[in-house]
Amino acid sequence: MPPKAPFVISEYVRWGDIDLAGIICYGAYIRFFELAETEIFRAAGLPFKEMFDRYDMWLPRKIMHTEFFSPAVLDERLKVITYFSRIGTTSLTINFDVMSAEGVLHATAHQVLVCVARSTFAKKALPAEVTSALQRFVMAPEDARKAA
Repeated sequence: MPPKAPFVISEYVRWGDIDLAGIICYGAYIRFFELAETEIFRAAGLPFKEMFDRYDMWLPRKIMHTEFFSPAVLDERLKVITYFSRIGTTSLTINFDVMSAEGVLHATAHQVLVCVARSTFAKKALPAEVTSALQRFVMAPEDARKAA
């Protein structure tokens, strides 16, 4: 198994991400989080379509929490540090730290995703293969920020 480390993507603040004040709109962070989430699962060998089909499951959000620290601006290149702080029996907590290339922390977020059956949306256990594949990205926020 590869050593534990957060997953990091880079993405620019685009025209559609900013508001009239010329800074990133808080809702635009959702796009960054979705990109990072999709790619961390892919990096773990679990592309969404394949994972959802193979295990007959979905991972809807139960909690979305974001804190904002410093505004990002148009064309600023941001890195999204992504990792899991908890993997339970039926849910997992994914974390996102959005920073500038210079290390300025713009926002942090965590989301709780719950494993459910696709046909009924009834809660079900996370497949052992999914839990195992994500282990290399499980870490405390402090460790993820140091490693990135």
